[in-house]
Amino acid sequence: MTLNRRNFLHQLGLGMAGVGLVSTLPTTLTAAPLRSFQLPRSLPEAQGVSSAGLLNFVNAVEDAKLNLHSLMVVRHGKVVAEGWWAPYAPALKHTLYSLSKSFTSSAIGMAVAEKKLTVEDKVVSFFPQDVPATVSPNLAAMRVKDLLMMATGHDKDSTGSLRADPDNNWVKAFLAQPVEHEPGTFFVYNSGATYMLSAIIQKVTGQTLLDYLKPRLFDPLGIEGADWETDPNGIATGGWGLRVRTEDIAKFGQLYLQKGMWNGKRLLSEAWIEDATKFQIQSKGGSRPKEENDWLQGYGYQFWRCRNGAYRGDGAYGQYCIVMPKEDTVVAITSETSDMQAILDQVWKHILPGIQQTAITARPSAVLKQKLTSLTLPLPTGQPTSPTAARVSGKPFQIADNSLNIKRVSLAFQNGSCVCTLQDDKGEHRVVCGLGRWVEGDTDLSAIPLKLVATAVPNESKTRIAASGAWSDENTFTMTWRFIETAHYENAICRFTGDDLQLEFQKSLAVLTHSKDNRPVLSGKLMATASQGK
Repeated sequence: MTLNRRNFLHQLGLGMAGVGLVSTLPTTLTAAPLRSFQLPRSLPEAQGVSSAGLLNFVNAVEDAKLNLHSLMVVRHGKVVAEGWWAPYAPALKHTLYSLSKSFTSSAIGMAVAEKKLTVEDKVVSFFPQDVPATVSPNLAAMRVKDLLMMATGHDKDSTGSLRADPDNNWVKAFLAQPVEHEPGTFFVYNSGATYMLSAIIQKVTGQTLLDYLKPRLFDPLGIEGADWETDPNGIATGGWGLRVRTEDIAKFGQLYLQKGMWNGKRLLSEAWIEDATKFQIQSKGGSRPKEENDWLQGYGYQFWRCRNGAYRGDGAYGQYCIVMPKEDTVVAITSETSDMQAILDQVWKHILPGIQQTAITARPSAVLKQKLTSLTLPLPTGQPTSPTAARVSGKPFQIADNSLNIKRVSLAFQNGSCVCTLQDDKGEHRVVCGLGRWVEGDTDLSAIPLKLVATAVPNESKTRIAASGAWSDENTFTMTWRFIETAHYENAICRFTGDDLQLEFQKSLAVLTHSKDNRPVLSGKLMATASQGK
């Protein structure tokens, strides 16, 4: 993870699944009906890609515990390798974090083509009602182009100030920030700048960013069900918050690789693709020297330049759309890693050298296919049962007053699963955990405490979850709850001592950073039931 991205994050406060080499779709929920069309599939060697390189990449990221959720490699427009680490699956959307920015940039490119605006337009010109009483020369000079290339002139990311605005007017809050440098001359990673691009799209088109992109980008590419987090006034966050599927990321990269053409129709101008993906300004970040650092290769219009002549959209914790024009290759990745550079290193070390100009005569690796169809994230370690399970099963524990407003907790063990019920001031919430397996379902538990940025998807009341549990010792039951359309999970650890319960939550971001979860440890007491009272 880069230095500037770390600063950004700090300011914000923090079984078997997958498909193999040739679209081997599972038959469970993991393969619910997909988009209206998919990219064509091919064996890797037929497209000049080494199975051995792909297998070495998968083994390397697993050995390094980089926590990938999905991988898709596309060569000559054909998917040559794809896999999902269970419980992540091909039909599930995945939060993109800052990979969303590249989609926002594309919307600006489309609006420019429709003559709704130009990149030279001044930012203040779109929002005359929201400018400060005194407009500084630097603010007056800020262009759409400066938003695109993260060169607004701000000394630091503006996102925290936007989210903290007491009036919930993020546009006005952005324009109120001091602009310390001449726009166009000073790079700082600034998700608030991308939010402003979203606000400009809504201003000039009368549509949200999501609605604007649907007929112009999502529908032509067969991207269905995309959603986007919004600010309190319904403006898409722009710089984060888009959710699409892994194959949708790959299609987006393929559109850029094809210089804006899709099925014979132009969606983006070739000139825009060139401007968006070329070096526009020197970027910052990372601790390595430039020749080893993918954050020092330059920045375009919401795209990063990479080593090896590639470019990418990327998002926090390892959401990637890597485009390699010379190799006619796209790599799409979702993950939850604390070392984003390490994933890129493994792409350059294993996938890139295995790409040849012509088809490879060697037979595709059966080992690779088996590997890609059996990927899984670790289940909680321990035993499926304990003598304590029978003693506490189905019995409610009264929870002492706490800031989460959780009143009661119970665990019911039966038929190879555990139903965890939490009662708080909003009602009862249930999570079904498999014992030694993932159980998938929906929950109305909020995923916001786990997320980097506390913005919500409009009208989302339930989220997808996969859960599993195990007894790590006779009196400790640990559940892992994966919110499988986000990048994140949490552990819920129940420790039983006599009639007492302690319940501790560990969100994955705290696990990644070796920090303490800021939620309290809950204390509970076994409640007397009616039968016990007789």
